[in-house]
Amino acid sequence: MTSAPRRPAGNPSRDRSARLSAGGAVPRGAARRGNRGRGFAAMCVALASMLVLSACTVPFLPAPTAKPSTSTVDPSIAASAPKGLEKFYSQSVEWSSCGDGLQCGKVQVPMDYAQPGSAEITLAAIKLPSTGDKKGSILVNPGGPGGSGVDFIKDAGTTHFTEKLRANYDVVGFDPRGVKDSAPVKCMTDAERDAARAKVFRKNTDEGLAAAIAFNKSFAEQCAQQTGPVLGHIDTVSAAKDLDILRAVVNDAKLNYLGFSYGTFLGSTYASLFPDNVGRLVLDGAVDPSISNEELTAGQAKAFEKAIHTYVASCQKQNQCPMSGSVENGVQEIRDLISAVDENPQTAKDGRLVTGNDFVNGLILPLYNDQSWPALTQALDSAFSGDVSQMMRLADLGADREPNGTYSSNSAFAFQAINCLDYPMVMDTAGMRAEEARLIQDSPTFGAFFAYGGVNCKDWPYPNTRTPAPVKYSGEAPIVVVGTTGDPATPLAWSQSLRKQLENASLVTWEGEGHTAYGRSNSCVSSAVDDYFVDGKLPQDGLTC
Repeated sequence: MTSAPRRPAGNPSRDRSARLSAGGAVPRGAARRGNRGRGFAAMCVALASMLVLSACTVPFLPAPTAKPSTSTVDPSIAASAPKGLEKFYSQSVEWSSCGDGLQCGKVQVPMDYAQPGSAEITLAAIKLPSTGDKKGSILVNPGGPGGSGVDFIKDAGTTHFTEKLRANYDVVGFDPRGVKDSAPVKCMTDAERDAARAKVFRKNTDEGLAAAIAFNKSFAEQCAQQTGPVLGHIDTVSAAKDLDILRAVVNDAKLNYLGFSYGTFLGSTYASLFPDNVGRLVLDGAVDPSISNEELTAGQAKAFEKAIHTYVASCQKQNQCPMSGSVENGVQEIRDLISAVDENPQTAKDGRLVTGNDFVNGLILPLYNDQSWPALTQALDSAFSGDVSQMMRLADLGADREPNGTYSSNSAFAFQAINCLDYPMVMDTAGMRAEEARLIQDSPTFGAFFAYGGVNCKDWPYPNTRTPAPVKYSGEAPIVVVGTTGDPATPLAWSQSLRKQLENASLVTWEGEGHTAYGRSNSCVSSAVDDYFVDGKLPQDGLTC
């Protein structure tokens, strides 16, 4: 439901939304819902159907009527196009009805901004039209990297955003380059994805690490062959340049933007590249752009360790909690259960093998939203009794695997591909072993499953394109950063750090549990964000909700 911020083995960075790619656990942000690609509402519906979670229900809000239209860019907006990109900034977009009051369109952007005339790719976009007097558009990114903004608006457009916001703005989602319907990263068939998830690599042994490296090398070759040259151009800087074209084609002189989790990294990158084009930006559940992949991983490992303790403490106050004794004793019982499944993978009711990676991915997913903790309790209760099927279903939700065996997104592939371009990683054996030891010390429950992220990118066909550094923002428009005290995927310290780096910004802190705040917290947060977007009222820096 939106780090790493992140809805994939080893562990790339940021929004670790409990996803799997090549045979390993990547608890990282969202969605990270588990994965924000589908949005909290979609996860709640799925969990409710499986576990009857009334806490996830949302009030019905009618969708506006959408009429097909063509957007033509105002000449003054088109005139601001960077040299060589004029045709992209001045393009007309056909918006056609795509159900439930929504409009869908396609936007052309250069594949390679260094050679904008060489090749083009198409971005998928979706619009939820405003219900009142339109002030402009708000572009939305749900996280990942790899989350589909189109799916997010389809699943949660009328529930995640307030009536006040929707009355004043078109809410526009898009699939960033490499994601789902926008020049997607392609690597495996659905059957091959199932097989990859079932693999077990003992990376703490030389033989297991070599096998994991060989598997990921083959996987990378598949991605390169099936995706083509765009695989080398799905970095976040290129996506931020796409964002400016999207701003122009929705006819806004300034960018209004709401980014969750990884979407904050995309938004802060935009602010550094186009400071004069910043309108009203809200960055919720921030990723700190100044820290390394290894620092991101360590921060998340500690935050998830804190989250599992908080969950167990809450569970033990309820009737029929499966964890007994003290909080630490209850957490140790979960660790022992993880170890048992990891050492001897079990079979779910559908006949699939449940590995330790699957179990941890299922365990992590409900930690993104405390309203989903009852689902975790039920899944753990069954697992302690010998049935891991519910935990596997949670892992499937994080991986976007449907009950019929199909996968509804390519987010695991995009996640890995974008991270390999965005971050240099420790890839030597000694360095990865040392990182594993630190992670296990910081997070006895999850640390071992967060280790060996460098394996994913060791043989990636394209080198990383970015060095982590503090973001530099020189614009006059203030930016709002939102952080959550109990966020397991993007720790509050990252939002605090980003606010300092931006300088011209205001920090809003929600005292709550789970990943991100807007759309799932309280009226204090929603009012602060809505008043900023609609009335231009900047929330007081340091506001605590």
